[in-house]
Amino acid sequence: MTDLTPDDLMFRPGLMKGQRILITGGGTGLGKVMAEACLILGAEVYICGRRGGVVEATAKELMDAHGGKCTGVACDIRVPEAIAEMIETVWADGPLTGLINNAAGNFISRTEDLSARGFDAISNIVFRGSFFVTLECGKRWLAAGDHASVVSILTTWVWNGGPFTVPSAMSKAGLNVMTQSLAVEWGNRGIRFNAIAPGPFPTEGAWARLNPGAGTESEKADPTIPLNRNGEMRELANLAVYLLDPGSAYVNGQTIAIDGGSHLKSGGGFGRLSEWGDSEWEAARNSIRSTNEKDRAQRTV
Repeated sequence: MTDLTPDDLMFRPGLMKGQRILITGGGTGLGKVMAEACLILGAEVYICGRRGGVVEATAKELMDAHGGKCTGVACDIRVPEAIAEMIETVWADGPLTGLINNAAGNFISRTEDLSARGFDAISNIVFRGSFFVTLECGKRWLAAGDHASVVSILTTWVWNGGPFTVPSAMSKAGLNVMTQSLAVEWGNRGIRFNAIAPGPFPTEGAWARLNPGAGTESEKADPTIPLNRNGEMRELANLAVYLLDPGSAYVNGQTIAIDGGSHLKSGGGFGRLSEWGDSEWEAARNSIRSTNEKDRAQRTV
């Protein structure tokens, strides 16, 4: 089921005609929603993910719903060689005009319970993978003198830390610094860098690892958020389109929170989990392990 209709978007039809956008982790969740928004507005869209069958099915679903061209490409961005091959495949059709670094992984855990493998599972996707995708695109843009926009999906934890999600918080903070650094280094060569820090936008995969045992419809009324609700997908999609489009050409090096003000009120993280004991953490680990096993069963690459 698609998430958006043209009426959900703030922008005129055809706004993104002629743009070519790559979205990592675009087969599900927030990535899928942003891909759908770009497609509706006329962009040619590429989505990549580890599960080739998922990104291909998503591409077909979006084209069936909205027309246009959306291509699914299998790629494990933990592997630099796979990234280089994927970018070569995409560039064979012409240069990209935009990139959304959306691929991520996360789960709640007491930091003392983390293994090296668990830490690497997050950092190799969010930190290393996003950097190498950006670098492969950036080298091509710079060599050709092309203009482009890069948008990275972060979290508000880059400003105030992420207890019980330390690998993700560290990795997202690294991308925040990349955004600020390359906005200066490459800005005068036509490449803009910005980032979005979403608050709660419940999606099936992330929610199962960050709120084990809760459905995606849970906590719709949330007193920790000043607006007392979770985000709506159309709201994130509209912000991403704005930052990608040349109409925002003077916005560079910014990280914009879209969280209803929750990080201003409560920090926007998982500090409340300090109240959990061993039994709650054991239940959470079992629930996350079950979700991971289901995910691995669906993976085709």
